[in-house]
Amino acid sequence: MSAGIMGRGLPLYMQLAQQIGDEIRASYRPGQLLPSEGALTERFGVNRHTLRRAIAELIQDGVLERRKGVGSYVLDTGIEYPLQPGTRFTSTLTELGHSTGTRLLEAGREVASGGVARMLRVEEGAPVLRFETLRLVDERPFCLITHFLPRARLSKQANGYAGGSLHAWLEMHHGLKLRRESSVISSIAPRGNDARLLCIGNRQPVLRVKTLNVEAASGIPVEYALTRFRGDRVQLLVDF
Repeated sequence: MSAGIMGRGLPLYMQLAQQIGDEIRASYRPGQLLPSEGALTERFGVNRHTLRRAIAELIQDGVLERRKGVGSYVLDTGIEYPLQPGTRFTSTLTELGHSTGTRLLEAGREVASGGVARMLRVEEGAPVLRFETLRLVDERPFCLITHFLPRARLSKQANGYAGGSLHAWLEMHHGLKLRRESSVISSIAPRGNDARLLCIGNRQPVLRVKTLNVEAASGIPVEYALTRFRGDRVQLLVDF
C-alpha cells in the first residue's frame, strides 16, 4: 500500500480520496481523464471496491465526473472570486495564482437610457461610453463584461482604452479610483453571442452580476457593468 495514504485516522477510501484529490488539484486540468481503475488500484495497492468508494467521494464533491464506458474526468470546480468594494479583476486573480487576459471586443458611444441612466445618475440621452470585454483566466473564457461610463465625468482621453484593466486605466488617465457600491446577482440563459464567446452551450446558464462602481472619494457613479460569468468556472464570494 502507498505510504501516502496511511496513518491519518480516516477510513482507507477517504484517505485515498484525499490523496487523489490533492494530485488532481496539483497536476490535472479540467476535462483530463483520470488513469484507469486497474492502473490506480495497482499504484495505490488497494482493491477495486476501495478505489470506487474513493472515486465516488470525489464525484460527490464535484471534483470528478464518471462517464459510462470511458472513465472519470476532472471537472472544473470553479474559481472563488470575491465581490468586495475594492475588487479588481486582474490583480485579484493574479494574487490567486491565475493568469489573466482581456480582449476588447467593442468600443463606442451611445446615449443613456433606462437602467443605465438610472444607475449612472445621468439624464436620459446623456452620452456614455460603452466597452465590451472578454476576460480570460488561465487562457480560457471566464466572463464577458459590458461597461457603461458617463462621458461627462471623464477627461479628454476618453477614447484611449484598448484593453487590460479598465479600472487601472481610469485611475492612470482620469484620476478616478473606483470602489464597488453594489452588485445584484442572478442566473440567466446566455443571450446574443454570449454562449459562443464564452465557449458554452446555448442552454448552459451564466451568472449575471449588475455592478455599480463609484469614485471612491466622492461616491459619484463612474461605471455600471453587466458581467456574465461562466457558471461552471466561478464561485462568487460576497464580502462587503
